[in-house]
Amino acid sequence: MRKYLLPQNGNFYKANLHCHSDYSDGKLSPQDLKQLYMKNGYSVIAFTDHDILLEHPELNDENFLALNGYELEVSESGKKWPDSKTCHLCFIALSPDNITQVCWHRSKYLFSNSVKHREKVRFDESLPDYERKYTPACINDMIRLGRKNGFFVTYNHPSWSLEDYREYSNYRGMNAIEIVNFSCCVGGYDDHNGRVYDDMLRGGKKIFCIAADDNHNNHESNTPKSDSCGAYIMIKAERLEYSAITGALESGDFYSSQGPEITALWAKKDVIHIECSTVREITLLTGNRSCQLKTAGAKGIKEADFKLNGDEIYFRIEAVRHDGKKAYTNAYFLDDLRR
Repeated sequence: MRKYLLPQNGNFYKANLHCHSDYSDGKLSPQDLKQLYMKNGYSVIAFTDHDILLEHPELNDENFLALNGYELEVSESGKKWPDSKTCHLCFIALSPDNITQVCWHRSKYLFSNSVKHREKVRFDESLPDYERKYTPACINDMIRLGRKNGFFVTYNHPSWSLEDYREYSNYRGMNAIEIVNFSCCVGGYDDHNGRVYDDMLRGGKKIFCIAADDNHNNHESNTPKSDSCGAYIMIKAERLEYSAITGALESGDFYSSQGPEITALWAKKDVIHIECSTVREITLLTGNRSCQLKTAGAKGIKEADFKLNGDEIYFRIEAVRHDGKKAYTNAYFLDDLRR
């Protein structure tokens, strides 16, 4: 019997889970962003402006869904900005009614246009101001509070953040890591983070991966340095409705991409089957030295079967187009599949 790793039923919805508008340090309004992304086939944007959780229900219609979210950052002190390490996390509300911000400070941390919207933020007034410190303990506490209070938490752009294994190996509890951050890539940083994802997986962290824009729109769209519409996830859900979309996020019913499409993914006994748009090669990456590659060269391939040995710990798949752009599945642990 087939075990579908991407649901057999439902529709794919294209989504950007990391987006900045002119409510913080982005250049475009939420309405302008909706128009730009819908022109490029998107149905979902998580608005994750810096340090302010604000909802945009006026954008929602039968073809578009705005998710509520915000981005938190905590940085090393005592260093110049170009040299300081930093950790950025996006919190995406799993319920449309969840607009109470966690880790709030009444007077610190806001910058750029976020300052103008301080009075709009809802928070638990019975709690003291949350002091951020660049330590694993504080970062893990922020993640814990986000998860406890109904947010999908992503760990963002480790390359741009100057973080390496010494830092991210100590972080616990996030839902996902950004395997691609498009804004950082067009800015000159190598934020294709497959190796970081594997480090975390091999360290026992059962997390998903997302590709996201982190767009600020400082350059015109459709120009070489535009940071919009370059990295996204495809969510498989029954309908374009808030709880259906966030439920699919929680379940990992999505894949990440910069271009290739994945149309089917299932397991049958010890065989993993994938179907996709035409690509140059398809690679099975694992938790040990059992990786596999299928290719047909210039002709291209649209599907592949991988027979597992049974000792891989986990596997994930990358489909690489002839132009080098990739699609990425989430990781699947063998002990979970055997249940």
